[in-house]
Amino acid sequence: MIVKPFRGLRPRPDLASKVASDPYDVPTDAEARRAAGDNAHSFLHVVRPEVDLPPGTDPHGDRVYARARENFRGMIERGWLVRDERPSFYVYRLTWNDRAQTGMVGAAAVRDYDEGRIKKHEHTRPDKVRDRVRIGQSIRAHPGPVFLAYRRTAAIDEQAARATAAAPTVAFRSETGVEHELWVVDDADRIAALERAWADVPSTYVADGHHRAEAAARGSEGMRRAIASPTGDEPCHYFLAVHFPSDELRILDYNRVVRDLGGLDIPAFLDRARARGFDVRSGHAERRPPRNHAFGLYAAGQWYLLEATAEIVDASDPVEGLDAAILSRALLGPVLDIRDPRTDRRIDFVGGSRGMDALESLVNGGTYAAAFAMYPTTMQQVMRVADAGTVMPPKSTWFEPKLRSGLVVQSLEGDAL
Repeated sequence: MIVKPFRGLRPRPDLASKVASDPYDVPTDAEARRAAGDNAHSFLHVVRPEVDLPPGTDPHGDRVYARARENFRGMIERGWLVRDERPSFYVYRLTWNDRAQTGMVGAAAVRDYDEGRIKKHEHTRPDKVRDRVRIGQSIRAHPGPVFLAYRRTAAIDEQAARATAAAPTVAFRSETGVEHELWVVDDADRIAALERAWADVPSTYVADGHHRAEAAARGSEGMRRAIASPTGDEPCHYFLAVHFPSDELRILDYNRVVRDLGGLDIPAFLDRARARGFDVRSGHAERRPPRNHAFGLYAAGQWYLLEATAEIVDASDPVEGLDAAILSRALLGPVLDIRDPRTDRRIDFVGGSRGMDALESLVNGGTYAAAFAMYPTTMQQVMRVADAGTVMPPKSTWFEPKLRSGLVVQSLEGDAL
């Protein structure tokens, strides 16, 4: 793999906790407006610039992207964001619930992405890609990092350990209770060692940020074509990424709620589930499924456990053996007629960070008839799907904790990284 150091744009250390924000696609419009309204420094003013325009403004209108450019330039002019003098790698550690993951921030090569060495496991939506392309082109930078995973190597571990032996350059605790720490690696010898170590990594995997990765690659095409004699070191050949060892990552459950049971009452639905290959047990006090191929079901104030029998589990196929695929293929499609979870308005998705109480609340509130609690997908499953060149069912993974946007930004200005 080609991973390069770059001259990062970073908040002043005393402003890092105020500038660094949730990724653009995490908060709702109301949440983003509330967070940005309370914090003039928040990077949401760049990645979600519609928060500074009246409610109801078209989030894909020209005014929005012009506002992103204005806000970004303003942060630089006010000295809130300062560009490092030397190309650097950055070590980024997140600690949440006593569990740490330590990643390496570097510029990933668009060529590696286009040629399939940066492997994907999701489809992207053209409208979301266009939006991120326009944000990047408006500010001439990659504002939010792509979250990549790789199989651990001793050489990269060594350099990360050397960096984190010192005090972090930036450290703060977010409002969600996540500890964020950042170290700058700008020593020439250590940078060269890291570039050599990355060259020995055969592939990386997009964990989170498929739309950011696709937008970075497509958005820079015109810039790359316009270079008469490219050296390959121009910023447009790279995009902002944080690389984590796959065995440190945590994937939470990504649960489902449905608005109706297709005209069936609970006993009839459970009978249909049995007929479709599920063992059903009532009174599931644990709520969460205890293992792969098991599902918690909450409906009418009761929890049930549905376990897929061997007859409906295709362990030989990396996609069809996933719980999200089993639930859709065996139950949501044939029983509830929810054929495409990406577009059917009868189904919604709830990230595991909200817990089982959120599922109960949504059903008890009457908007939804039932909730399905999923067993978390593993990184091994994600990489197996990506290695096979296929994609996972929609909403299969919820990575937590989330990377902050604005903690390190890769500028596209200038002739070299």
